[in-house]
Amino acid sequence: MSGQKTKAVYLKEYPAGMPADGDFVVKEMDVPSPGAGEMLCRTVWMSVDPYMRGRMRPDVKSYIPPFSLDAPLEGGAVSEVIESNIDGYATGDYVVDFTGGWKEYYLSKGERSQKVDPNLAPLSAYLGVLGMPGLTAWAGVTQILEPKEGETLFVSGAAGAVGSLVCQLGKIKGCRVIGSAGSKEKCDWLEKEAGVDVALNYKDYKNAGELTKALAAAAPKGVNCYFENVGGMHLEAALNCSALGGRMALCGMIAVYNNKEPEPGPSNLINMVGRGVMARGFIVSEYMDKAMEFAMEVAPLLAQGKIKFQESVYEGLDKAPEAFIGLFKGENMGKAVIRVGPDRL
Repeated sequence: MSGQKTKAVYLKEYPAGMPADGDFVVKEMDVPSPGAGEMLCRTVWMSVDPYMRGRMRPDVKSYIPPFSLDAPLEGGAVSEVIESNIDGYATGDYVVDFTGGWKEYYLSKGERSQKVDPNLAPLSAYLGVLGMPGLTAWAGVTQILEPKEGETLFVSGAAGAVGSLVCQLGKIKGCRVIGSAGSKEKCDWLEKEAGVDVALNYKDYKNAGELTKALAAAAPKGVNCYFENVGGMHLEAALNCSALGGRMALCGMIAVYNNKEPEPGPSNLINMVGRGVMARGFIVSEYMDKAMEFAMEVAPLLAQGKIKFQESVYEGLDKAPEAFIGLFKGENMGKAVIRVGPDRL
């Protein structure tokens, strides 16, 4: 492919507050040639995820290094191997690679790659329900919350890639499930398709007090398990409604990711003391050793139609910034994915 041009997305500058189109730039370059121990991959699908916002803060220490202004952005992608100099990877293989996003072609050493079977599920599913978001949901439910039949599970960001699977796993385990989402369309899907018992449109409530009343009405016995994706008034309401011995899996707090100043902490943390609430923050990389166990549980449920998922599909690499910004505006239904190229050349 010598001499062929390709495109990649860079950060033009680090965002201040909500990311904007002007923070990104698409650059053209030559398609690279793989050397010894490398393979050339063509991105078919790429993912945008809320955690990427944390990598756009060079002054904040995090569990993952910040993005550079001098290199393309990176993230999860499903790619086709075009040329390989790595044993075990051949032309035509499909891989999930966590450095392949935000670019059309890239070189990989295979260190963060995993083969996937295009015949088992749509390729994009390996970035969502069968990928990192799916493992995140499964780990939070099975390894932290450990819900018991008859308990009540509350999920914020319930219509997203992670939250929607959390809701369905909760139902499969016999829980009463309450989900919060930001539109009637999302709430309707949660109740009619995902089987959620009560879906709350958080935009109907002006503050944590109003959300608390709605949550208390939906969970008269209290909330035993809370899966946190949002933060803000959702966390405050969950603390107000927590049952004795409640458990909280703290996955993310998207409501505060773009704040220029620190968010004031919930004023009701004292509830954790008297009610014996356990709160555990986690990141998915802690549970990579459980990936096979996750796949063995969730993949059959997906094949049997017991797990459903949604995708918001954007066409073309140029749409990646729009898709990413849309995450923070609640524009995505389920997993936001970008179709970068055709399944096969």
